[in-house]
Amino acid sequence: MSRAAVVVLVGGLALAAGCQREAPPAPDVAARIGDTDVRYAEFETYVERVAGDAESGLAGGVLSQLFDQFVDEQLLERLAADRGLAKGAQGGRRAVDGLLAAGLAAPSEQEVARFYSEHRREFARPERVRLRQILTEDRAAAERARTELAAGADFAQVARQVARDPGARSVRTSGDQGELARHELPRAFADVIFSLAPGEVSGVVPAGYGFHVFQVTARLPAEVVPLDQARREILQRLRRERADRELARLVGESRRQYTVTVYERNLPFEYEGAYRHEHAETRR
Repeated sequence: MSRAAVVVLVGGLALAAGCQREAPPAPDVAARIGDTDVRYAEFETYVERVAGDAESGLAGGVLSQLFDQFVDEQLLERLAADRGLAKGAQGGRRAVDGLLAAGLAAPSEQEVARFYSEHRREFARPERVRLRQILTEDRAAAERARTELAAGADFAQVARQVARDPGARSVRTSGDQGELARHELPRAFADVIFSLAPGEVSGVVPAGYGFHVFQVTARLPAEVVPLDQARREILQRLRRERADRELARLVGESRRQYTVTVYERNLPFEYEGAYRHEHAETRR
């Protein structure tokens, strides 16, 4: 056989082998993880679940980010399955949650105390008031409400009778605004409100949209929240930070472990995500 014929034969065999390694994907295949095809319809369902919107209404950059998150979730589900965490009805997100929980330990009391010490300023609370208000559409109604309150009428009952604010008419809230610091109030209201003693009712305070009557039910001094009261918030923050780090670690591990091929020509948007230059290097 001539040298030229050998070259042609070898080249033909190599081309045939290449074709056998990866057949052209169907038009509805958005990506391939290992030897598993991922359909674009699966991504559309994911977008509706996490973004509450159809993918057609989102920009290409946003869709690229969502597509990366979608592929990452697919990888994590595969990693969880390979580790025996996706049995029976425990697949999908539950399996990923199990994978994440397996790498997390509860924060210790020492970690909680250290976080509190390092972030003590974040637990400082300025002076606050507990506030109720009545908002009416006209001054006459506000003056009538103030007169009734001065005569000893129940604030909640008056609020439900005359208030313009639907929240104030609610039996549950009855005009209650919760705890507020000076900086959380409009300046025109703050001076009035912070001049009131507990139980005192303000005069009628006009605004561009109606007329207010305020009552301060309690004044709370500036303070630093003690550790025992801050513990729950600190634990939540530490768990969230630890979960974010563990999730990032697992995503990185799964990206290294599994081959991902994105078929950009099958995507109806310009893909600009992290998997754009992924090569078909067999890992699993």
